[in-house]
Amino acid sequence: MKKTMKLIIAIMVGIFMVACGNKSEEKVTKIFVGTNAEFAPFEYLEDGKTVGFDMDLIAAISKEIGVEMEIKDMSFDGLLPALQANKVDMIIAGMTATEERKKAVNFSEAYYKANQVIITTEDAKDIPNFEGLKGKKVGVILGFTGDIIASEIDGVDVKKYNAGYASIMDLKAGKIDAVVLDGEPAKNFVKNNKGIKITSAEGEKEEYAMAVSKDNTQLLEDINTALAKLKEDGTYDELLKKWF
Repeated sequence: MKKTMKLIIAIMVGIFMVACGNKSEEKVTKIFVGTNAEFAPFEYLEDGKTVGFDMDLIAAISKEIGVEMEIKDMSFDGLLPALQANKVDMIIAGMTATEERKKAVNFSEAYYKANQVIITTEDAKDIPNFEGLKGKKVGVILGFTGDIIASEIDGVDVKKYNAGYASIMDLKAGKIDAVVLDGEPAKNFVKNNKGIKITSAEGEKEEYAMAVSKDNTQLLEDINTALAKLKEDGTYDELLKKWF
């Protein structure tokens, strides 16, 4: 009886181990990608669809990895919490890989170099550096690098917005004196809005990277491998030419 019981237990343990093994080896076929579609030309809405450089890049990466992707658009300051709560598998949103963010998530290899700039009305006196923002009302996008930079300058009256276009509208209406924003989106706003300009001030270079949770090392490895291949085979350069 004891031998029979031991045999039954051994069989059950074996079945359990196989089941667990199969579960851990299940291939991921779809990833959920978090973004903030208010950051043209990296990601923005066009006819109800999220498009842009980041969207083309992650589509190419997903194809290279061999998975489907589903875009989840949300506020920028909600992206990291969503990733940590497993509501998305990764983030691509023109996100700078800061040391503070690295404490919470892992970042891929950099895929774009950027910098912060200052936008003012065309008739405003030039602001040659970021210290020149002292004593001014400055618009920033909540959670963006510009938010961090402007908030660290003493004497700046920072007004935070959930979307870039809202800050630009207030700038044109005279409600704020300047907007601090990433270079490429700033160029896009200036191109599409009369009466505003980018000043001569230029912030330090920063790097955009894709974020994944700390425990998802396989996805991080897959992303980096795919990104390297896209840079090597010319796909990455083609996307740069398309969007910039």
